[in-house]
Amino acid sequence: PLDEIGTDLIAKYIAFRRRGDVEVATINRELATLRRAFHLAQEWGRVDRLLPRVKMLPGENRREQVLSPEDEAKYLEAAAPLLRDVATILIDCALRPEEAFRLRWEQVRDGAIEIFRGKAKGSRRRVPCSERVLAAIERRRGSGCDWVFPAPTKSGHIEASSLKKQHAHAVEESKVPSFVLYVLRHTCITRWSRHMDPYTLHVIAGHADMNTTKRYVHPSDADVRAAMDRARTANTSGPSAGDTATPPR
Repeated sequence: PLDEIGTDLIAKYIAFRRRGDVEVATINRELATLRRAFHLAQEWGRVDRLLPRVKMLPGENRREQVLSPEDEAKYLEAAAPLLRDVATILIDCALRPEEAFRLRWEQVRDGAIEIFRGKAKGSRRRVPCSERVLAAIERRRGSGCDWVFPAPTKSGHIEASSLKKQHAHAVEESKVPSFVLYVLRHTCITRWSRHMDPYTLHVIAGHADMNTTKRYVHPSDADVRAAMDRARTANTSGPSAGDTATPPR
């Protein structure tokens, strides 16, 4: 039973798997499955107590796949309407797939998507929508349901399984390198990182840890020099016209 699984039992399972020389990435996928089961059990009211937090193991070799604009266009062209709308939200707003799956109409307001809850406290954020995201969302109105993407599932909204076949078909049809839906979020954040300061990127991406955001920020020498030049210009131009404070002696 899920409510009998505690941190000690999870730790014993991890130790057992590591003794078998199982890759960290494999163990993390198993832990992610357990974490998802915990989340669903709590969402569906199947347990009476708060289940333990499942943490991923460090040391995993990360896949940093990023779609090119050309591959993005081919994939969206080959995608079925439902998948295309979800993928557009992921790649323009950097939502996590599950955040898009359980999107409610009350979260769409004033041209932006508001995430009320997520993986951690940092997940709460407001993300302005692009024009094509607004168009994708508007196409979903009229269902009479609280969910933007309703489905005949236990949760009432689409799940990863709802898009599995559509995604596989779109990848095959478009001839783009195989990828998982999370890559769309990673692609969006990577593109943003070239034009946003790290703090803004951290907030809008919904990262709980600044170290996660740092993986996307790789300033070149030219970027550093340009930033230093801007700082020197600001420091040597004197106070602005509206600055009435007395300068320090």
